[in-house]
Amino acid sequence: METAKAQNLIAEACPELDSEILSYAASYFDDPNCDWSHDAIADFLFPLLDSTDKPIIDTLCNLLSQLNPKLSQSNNSTSVTNGPKVLDQPLNMLDNSSALLEFTALKVGDIRYATTNKALASRNTDTLDKFRIEENKEERISKRKAKKAAAASDIPKWNPEEKPSITVTQMKSSAGADSRSKDIKLENFDISLNGKVILVNSTLTLVYGRRYGLIGKNGIGKSTLLRAIASKELVLPSHIKVLHVEQEIHGDDTPALQSVLQADEERESLMKEEKALSSAISKAAPNSPDAGKISLRLKEIYAKLEEIEADKAESRASAILHGLGFTPQQQTAPTRTFSGGWRMRLTLARALFCRPDLLLADEVTNYLDFPAVVWLENYFQNWKGTLLVVSHDRSFLDAVSTDILHLNSMKLDYYRGNFTQFVGTRTDRRKNQMREYEAQLQYRQHLQAFIDRWRYNAKRSAQAQSKIKILEKLPPLEPPPKEELEGLGDGDSPGVYFRFPAPEKLSPPILQMDDVVFGYDSSRTILRQVSFDLQMESKIAIVGPNGAGKSTMIKLLTGQHEPVSGLCNRHGRLRIGLFSQHFVDQLDLALSGVEFLQSKYPGLTEEDYRKPLARYGLGGTTALQPIGTLSGGQKSRVVFAWIAMQNPHVLVLDEPTNHLDMDSIDALANALREFAGGVAIVSHDEQFLDAVCNEVWVCDGGKLTKFEGKAGVQIGVVKQYKRSLVGDD
Repeated sequence: METAKAQNLIAEACPELDSEILSYAASYFDDPNCDWSHDAIADFLFPLLDSTDKPIIDTLCNLLSQLNPKLSQSNNSTSVTNGPKVLDQPLNMLDNSSALLEFTALKVGDIRYATTNKALASRNTDTLDKFRIEENKEERISKRKAKKAAAASDIPKWNPEEKPSITVTQMKSSAGADSRSKDIKLENFDISLNGKVILVNSTLTLVYGRRYGLIGKNGIGKSTLLRAIASKELVLPSHIKVLHVEQEIHGDDTPALQSVLQADEERESLMKEEKALSSAISKAAPNSPDAGKISLRLKEIYAKLEEIEADKAESRASAILHGLGFTPQQQTAPTRTFSGGWRMRLTLARALFCRPDLLLADEVTNYLDFPAVVWLENYFQNWKGTLLVVSHDRSFLDAVSTDILHLNSMKLDYYRGNFTQFVGTRTDRRKNQMREYEAQLQYRQHLQAFIDRWRYNAKRSAQAQSKIKILEKLPPLEPPPKEELEGLGDGDSPGVYFRFPAPEKLSPPILQMDDVVFGYDSSRTILRQVSFDLQMESKIAIVGPNGAGKSTMIKLLTGQHEPVSGLCNRHGRLRIGLFSQHFVDQLDLALSGVEFLQSKYPGLTEEDYRKPLARYGLGGTTALQPIGTLSGGQKSRVVFAWIAMQNPHVLVLDEPTNHLDMDSIDALANALREFAGGVAIVSHDEQFLDAVCNEVWVCDGGKLTKFEGKAGVQIGVVKQYKRSLVGDD
């Protein structure tokens, strides 16, 4: 009873309070041994109600302390015994009555207390405080509504026909001292996306020949910066050739190899001109002036073609395609026959073939298997131009990067070395900042202690005054930011905590394949005699080259395909949580995260939808934004929140780390390790798989075989598999 009354009083005093905090505050009074004193209640409530005015909290604590059940029992017992009393002896009212009354304590309910100034003041104060609470209640509610309306007005609108509006303010661009230098220096520029500020008064410096890893948490603006450079919103020197690997190419009847060759516009232009001039010179008279001019121009074209090594272009393009996983048959296939992931590989191949001065690569490893990632790491290590790559794959960044650009707090910070060196440097800098802050704080406390002690002492007052002047001249002291490594896998980001609820136990077999054969037609068998058993305790990584049948196997496990022969057995009560590589197809981009979950699980309150979204880092107005306006990593989190609401027994995840920042990857790894159900993961992220999985199965050549790592080796079994691809023992 007291808890309900307390909750009502707190809700009236603080109508803007979150429901979870309100329930937590009221739970204080569930304890029968709780301290009902004003001070104890105030100590508990003040941190929770820090946005509420102090007088209101004081009044609230007074009202709550009066709900003490022991106090009400005492009042009841008093009221029972407060009837007429028989005096033990006659009392002479004329004799020392005032003295007798002086020794009788004033109590609430005593007629003497009711007429005292203290009682009147107390009644007036309580009435005034209650009036103030009621008077300000409507004002606070209206402010809350206005705040919600303002937040709703800031939510971006989603229109699939329109590209996001990038606004750039740039003061100065430079290409170094030499006007033909390929170094880039852009100074004093601002970038905003749909009104959201990404960078303020920033400087971008890229030295030609160096490889930069661009890192930062999801949604902070990394892809926006790359788009601003590629779209010429940020003005670069005109002689610098820029290519951006982001959008997949449009499919047509052009063979894949020819599509790569066509990407080199200079070579294509020279080849077309050479063909036209060769045709013209064969028709012209041998000694005519036109023939001489054509012959001279042909010599220039041949010299230029030789300079750009045009004769080696086809073999170089074929080698790039082969490294990215294209078979000889695929290299001659029309581009329209490729899926989205393969078209992205083709886009990457075109960019590598062109050898631009500045290559912008946005999450390129998302579409590659282990062999292709290993090949790309080696290729980038010999890259001659400037590379700016966005990736959340730590091992890839370690292998490729010579420098790290950290986008945080609307600015760019520069670090020499790869990602591991960056984390070490950043950690050391953080420790130094904390040491400096603590030293400054101790110095100021020492000054203040001296001032407090001797300020009013005649002998030391002059010294105290000089200390006051020193203290006043010191700049404001602010502690270092607490979330400096947020989004970078430091494991200390409070806003990211993934969790999948524990399912009820199922008796085996849970999910089993026995001698399964599958093919889309009789002439093309993809999987042969595949046997696989997934238990509630299983943590399995499925790896292998693209096109080997990993995604097909996932569709067999989840029941999207049925085997041609063999047995695929699923428990009758089994619930499977599926994360698809093309997870965007699972989402309605026009809906917000809350609306999407509501469409899947109708009938719940808004809080029930917001809680799982907030757990996966989508709190506040982000949960109300159309999914189409979110970054790739934020869209992934919506899918994970949806999977968590399914309460699955088994999680089948196809490239789950694509687009997630490093903190989210770590949070996901922790959640999967603690998950009480079975897990099967298809991924190329070596560190993620080693953190979660204890078994590795290789899907290749139509077979599924278990990879047996070496016992007693200090590295994970997935890393061992990756090293085996390059013959590194």
